[in-house]
Amino acid sequence: MSVFGKLFGTAGKAGKGPTPQEAIQRLRETEEMLTKKQEFLEKKIDQELITAKKHGTKNKRAALQALKRKKRYEKQLAQIDGTLSTIEFQREALENANTNTEVLKNMGFAAKAMKAAHENMDIDKVDELMQDITEQQELAQEISDAISKPVGFGEDFDEDELMAELEELEQEELDKNLLEIGGAETVPLPSVPSTSLPARPAKKKEEDDEDMRDLEEWAAAI
Repeated sequence: MSVFGKLFGTAGKAGKGPTPQEAIQRLRETEEMLTKKQEFLEKKIDQELITAKKHGTKNKRAALQALKRKKRYEKQLAQIDGTLSTIEFQREALENANTNTEVLKNMGFAAKAMKAAHENMDIDKVDELMQDITEQQELAQEISDAISKPVGFGEDFDEDELMAELEELEQEELDKNLLEIGGAETVPLPSVPSTSLPARPAKKKEEDDEDMRDLEEWAAAI
């Protein structure tokens, strides 16, 4: 059976074409078969080359026959190389097509699911819903602000009066600190010298006594 018969024979009997997965698997099997044939031909070419070298000019007929067989094997090998390239290209194209098919199938499935999800949705209703949500959020914010606002009587004070009172208290505190610092300071008195003053000279003392007697005598005479 030919390669194409192996690929499409079973599908033809069934009356429908093979699936991409089946075709890809068949192409891979064909690639494997041709690769083994390549290895066989390469070995035969090496053997014929050895035979030709062995006989050489001693047995030209045998050497030429070996070279002819080598040429036929090389031709078959080249044909297999071309066939493998074609099959590889076909398999890659089929794999890409199969991938694209699966991608499109999944995208169509997702589109149907999205359509079903949006089936009961109306854009006008969505806009109304979003407006309601916005209004409720604003209302909730207003309620939070109202709850957090301090409640009580007599809490409306003039900030200027409070600042003036604060400055007055700070001045009183500053004066108090200055008084405490001033009271704590004491003026030191001069220290008394520990050494005694020098005695008055005796001669000077006698002269002063004599002057005093003369003054008394003069006063009595008057």
